[in-house]
Amino acid sequence: MSFLRRRFGGGGTGSSTEPSREPTPDLDKADDLRVITAKKLHNLSQPKNSKKRNFWIFGLGGVFGLVVAAFFAGSNDMIDLSGLEGMNLESIFDALPAGLISDAQQLQKHERDAVNYDSFAVGLHARSQGVHASHPVIMIPGVISTGLESWGTEESSRQYFRKRLWGSWTMMRALVLDKALWKKHIMLDKTTGMDPPGIKLRAAQGFDATDFFITGYWIWNKILENLATIGYDPTNAFTAAYDWRMSYMNYENRDQYFTRLKTHIEVEVRVSNKKVVLLSHSMGSQVLYYFLHWVEAEGYGNGGPSWVESHVDSWINISGCMLGAVKGLPAVLSGEMKDTAQLNAFAVYGLEKFLSRHERAEIFRAMPGISSMLPMGGNAVWGDAGWAPDDEPGQNTSFGNFIRFRDSNSTLASQNLTIEDSLPYLFRNSEDWYKDMVQSSYSHGVAHTAKVVEDNQRIPAKWINPLETRLPLAPHLKIYCFYGVGKETERAYYYKEDTDPLSKTNVTIDTSYSNGKTDHGVVMGEGDGTVNLLSAGYMCTKGWRMKRYNPAGVQIKTYEMPHEPDRFSPRGGPNTGDHVDILGRSSLNDLILRVAGGRGELIEESIHSNIREYAEKVRIYDKE
Repeated sequence: MSFLRRRFGGGGTGSSTEPSREPTPDLDKADDLRVITAKKLHNLSQPKNSKKRNFWIFGLGGVFGLVVAAFFAGSNDMIDLSGLEGMNLESIFDALPAGLISDAQQLQKHERDAVNYDSFAVGLHARSQGVHASHPVIMIPGVISTGLESWGTEESSRQYFRKRLWGSWTMMRALVLDKALWKKHIMLDKTTGMDPPGIKLRAAQGFDATDFFITGYWIWNKILENLATIGYDPTNAFTAAYDWRMSYMNYENRDQYFTRLKTHIEVEVRVSNKKVVLLSHSMGSQVLYYFLHWVEAEGYGNGGPSWVESHVDSWINISGCMLGAVKGLPAVLSGEMKDTAQLNAFAVYGLEKFLSRHERAEIFRAMPGISSMLPMGGNAVWGDAGWAPDDEPGQNTSFGNFIRFRDSNSTLASQNLTIEDSLPYLFRNSEDWYKDMVQSSYSHGVAHTAKVVEDNQRIPAKWINPLETRLPLAPHLKIYCFYGVGKETERAYYYKEDTDPLSKTNVTIDTSYSNGKTDHGVVMGEGDGTVNLLSAGYMCTKGWRMKRYNPAGVQIKTYEMPHEPDRFSPRGGPNTGDHVDILGRSSLNDLILRVAGGRGELIEESIHSNIREYAEKVRIYDKE
């Protein structure tokens, strides 16, 4: 689409066009960072003829949207694409009114200004306050962050050699034009959990693996910009990308991921003579927690009980799903979640023609790494039939009723299920290979005594679960929990029996039901849009305050970031609390630079949600 960039003057979408409503924390209690001046804000405001311009933009979007929709409906027999083969999109824009082209160019200029004004701004401010690169930084990304590229040389794979089949436009093209081959590449072997015969997909490496998901959609790029501004580069910063599809132990079995990560950390400490700062996001926080156990365990990392204390200064835990994410369960149960449940009937028809519910569930199940994010803690954390710690006053039905059925006459939907009930239910309605893979790789319970916790330190399947294992014996380690709050997040679901004769799933979300906080069968609660507040905040505010889970007294600080999106920014702007977009948030970037620059002691806790109240109601007690 290079001609589009030429036509409209280049640029892309990005940050807010107004100053941050949340003051950026200042290192020396000096002036707060203004990411944009009042004059600049005035210049970026909409012109007087904004309604007229918006009319033309929506018109352009409609025309272009039809073309794109036709392309992505290639497998849909309702649309014949043969008539588009000779179409020259350049000629379409030649036929558009000159005023529309001018308005679009002006809009692009505003968007470029909105992106550029805060590029490097947080880093420049921190540098002016005397913050410079200090500790080596190791970044461990989440699921969406890491691209997967093909290294297979079999005939069917050659066309994709070193091209990304996850995290690029090549992925979209392959998914649309050659779905069967894309599925063959992206799904792991259902028996071994490793590469299927003849297929070789690997995590892309380097900063390019995580800075952008697809062109224009930044992930870690804002953080990289600001780290670079205070002195970081590839010699003292490193991205530890991994193949998130696999079970955690297979990271090591196939790729020696944890061995390589351990070695890199040791080299950084030896070269810089300073301990590292580990920075993780989303699922990456679970991977890192697992690593902290693997690296010290005899027969695995063999680092011994003092390795973390000797090598790690701080762990920055961003939006970590430490107790899982409830939206992971419907994804593997029926291939659905809010984003698909809320589509209109026409969109659902197109999606089902493209990837059916059964296909989506099959793909998710054949990526056992995703199932590491199934909710942990059972009813003690998530509630039972009549209670949940995050129930609100006046709430008619408890969140503890996690999967709800309105048709009690169905054999598959006879009674509501708690989260603890839902895991056996999932295994009964899925294949044996999936059940065996999950049960052998992960654990979802609670250890109520210090002795059980210590025993679990030697069981790899327990290493992802902070309610069954403890933090390292590293009294000087510091953990910073940074996450967003105030964005509606999936919390429970209404389900029904799937009576579609063409469907291979047993149950499906009851999208016909909406009532109050229930939207098309999805019940919304508190979180960052992806990870529930209980998962992101419980261990940080309560769990790791218990001696059996933190016997060495590791220091924990929690900093919540309210979701206050800029309505003019598609990514939420500098005050977003969204699960992914928070990586571009100004105050988060400032906090990261503080810790990396050795100034983390100045960070004070900031709690905006009811997590402390919820945590006190969780039925896990400190008995020591």
